[in-house]
Amino acid sequence: MTVKSVIKVSEMDRSPARKFLIFALFLALTATIAWMLYRNAGERLPDGFASGNGRLEATEVDVATKLAGRLAELGPREGDWVAAGTVVGRLDADDLAAQLRSAQALAVQAERALDEAHAGVRKSGADLQLADKTLRRSQALVDKGFISRNKLDTDQSGMDGAMAGMAQSQSRVAEAEAALAAARAKVESLQVNVDDMALKAPVSGRVLYRLAEPGEVLAAGGKALTLVDLSDMYLTIYLPTNRVGQVALGSEARIVLDALPDQAIPAKVSFVADKAQFTPREVETRTEREKLMFRVKVRPDPAWVTEHRDLAKSGMPGVAYVKLDAGAVWPARLQPSGK
Repeated sequence: MTVKSVIKVSEMDRSPARKFLIFALFLALTATIAWMLYRNAGERLPDGFASGNGRLEATEVDVATKLAGRLAELGPREGDWVAAGTVVGRLDADDLAAQLRSAQALAVQAERALDEAHAGVRKSGADLQLADKTLRRSQALVDKGFISRNKLDTDQSGMDGAMAGMAQSQSRVAEAEAALAAARAKVESLQVNVDDMALKAPVSGRVLYRLAEPGEVLAAGGKALTLVDLSDMYLTIYLPTNRVGQVALGSEARIVLDALPDQAIPAKVSFVADKAQFTPREVETRTEREKLMFRVKVRPDPAWVTEHRDLAKSGMPGVAYVKLDAGAVWPARLQPSGK
């Protein structure tokens, strides 16, 4: 057998296999197209609804310092859950604590000074009463001719001195009260600064980033943690002009996340943009008008988020469905909790 005969036999042997492979690929492609058409038909929305793709987002809140200082401790790690008001870290407050003790001692001194000023007022009052009685007696004796007017003049001078002493004592009380108020204000100011050395979570949420470690010196406003506020989660979609005009704030909605395809999360429309995005400078044709898109925020039910806070995560992709017609009935697959 020649070489050409061997090649021809080999090509003949491969021809049925090649045809079978092409036929198998054709069947697979046909089945894929049919499955996609079936899926799209199942996901087609009835009239009265609109949908859009988006990602679940949440407000991010920073835990930052009010004053500069060295970070002494920081508890939570990335992914940990913290409640609002929880102390998550502390700055070194030894210097401020010493200043606070000094201010508290000065406040105690100011209180003692005020007590002494009040005692001075009481003494001046007693002196004034005595001078008044002495002056009255001298006036009576002078009228009867028992003493000279020199004694009356002396007693009158004593009365004037007692009145001046009372005024001076009252002035010292006012000064002591002002000094005490200033000392107490200083104590309160330092106490606030000491309290601010404790870093508290402003909202309940999950730690997204841990931005500092104990031992680092942070400037005023330095960030230690970034929290994700799960109570303020939303999914942003974009709807065309012919659809957004039918969407009102508070409209009923559903969210289906890619990670939870079997759960229709109840939601409501919380925001509809007043201005279109990607607007051309001049809108003249219908085609150009159809390019206008409005941003719409759909907020999931807070009760669902609270119950599934370990599942709901910022950045999860999904689809939001919005009811345009109040009389429309949700499809069975978009009924929450399998309703």
